[in-house]
Amino acid sequence: MNKKILIVDDDEELVDFLQQYLEKDGYQVSGAYEGVEALELFRKREFDLVVLDLMLPSIPGFKVCKKMRRDSEVPIIMLTAKAAEDDKIKGLEVGADDYVTKPFSPGELLARIRANLRRTDDEEGPEEVSYGDLVINFSRQEVFRGGEPVELTATEFKILKAMAKEPGRVFSRVQLIHSALGYGYDSFERTIDVHVKHLRDKLGDGEKEEDQKYIETVYGTGYKFEPPQNSP
Repeated sequence: MNKKILIVDDDEELVDFLQQYLEKDGYQVSGAYEGVEALELFRKREFDLVVLDLMLPSIPGFKVCKKMRRDSEVPIIMLTAKAAEDDKIKGLEVGADDYVTKPFSPGELLARIRANLRRTDDEEGPEEVSYGDLVINFSRQEVFRGGEPVELTATEFKILKAMAKEPGRVFSRVQLIHSALGYGYDSFERTIDVHVKHLRDKLGDGEKEEDQKYIETVYGTGYKFEPPQNSP
């Protein structure tokens, strides 16, 4: 089945162009030109990926992204004319998985779409692992802590998966970017710090070394998944 993509941008010509461009590559594409319309479409239909502009009428793209993320883990690529790092960080903090800065080539966006969709496809590997009260089901992309579900974004899950499959291994930030976001992803390393902070919050880890139960900071290098010693 062809993947379904929702493009949200107030530039109707851009939406129409991208729709035609992506449909030639085999995708089913729907367009929306403002926030309210985008959310209505998102709730009515099942999409595999969303391309979302941050500068929208009626509801800002940041809020649209946050509302979408509450209901779904679908990959969200944000479009922004703002090149400032803080704007990219803000988008990632509200749930976006990737970003493309305007102006961009359609080929670049297509490459990002392919990479994000490829990462959401099922991968081979153990179905489930347990570390103390933490249970990670790779096939269903589910995480439980103390029997309670832990809601993670697609990118957060992929970072956790990469580390949990090799407990004790030290991952550099660049390695985690490649594991979770793909080798074609041109990003700044602070991206991973944002995602790891969210992971720690959701797993009950603290920022201080003595409070890090699962994800440890290896200063000057990156991070490692180090479950409690009494874990099976």
